[in-house]
Amino acid sequence: MDKNVNLALGTGRRKTSVARVYLREGTGAIKVNGRDVNEYFGNPSFVYVVKQPMDATDTLTKYDVVINVRGGGPSGQAGACRHGIARALQVFDETNTKTLRTNGFLTRDPRMVERKKYGQKGARRKFQFSKR
Repeated sequence: MDKNVNLALGTGRRKTSVARVYLREGTGAIKVNGRDVNEYFGNPSFVYVVKQPMDATDTLTKYDVVINVRGGGPSGQAGACRHGIARALQVFDETNTKTLRTNGFLTRDPRMVERKKYGQKGARRKFQFSKR
């Protein structure tokens, strides 16, 4: 089989980040925006987060993963990548669903930054009240 044929596609989201994940046959290489996952994220904890779904389903050395991610910061991007990989693994093999669901990889983390309101200093912070 050709290495550049996508076996599955998954879209992952977290905060303001969106990741498009392509699952391909290979040896376990993970590329994020054309760079190696260790080089792109730098922080080992973010790399660990990205690899979690593949580790849980024992597919770390079975597939190559190509990820296009944009928006947000490194934490949100790592979470979006994890969500996308989990969705792609689910699309490719339905038997992975139970494992991914119990570990919480298929649930989109809904926490986002609350918007700033007018007449206030921040999202919740008010201007200092003056009695006189």
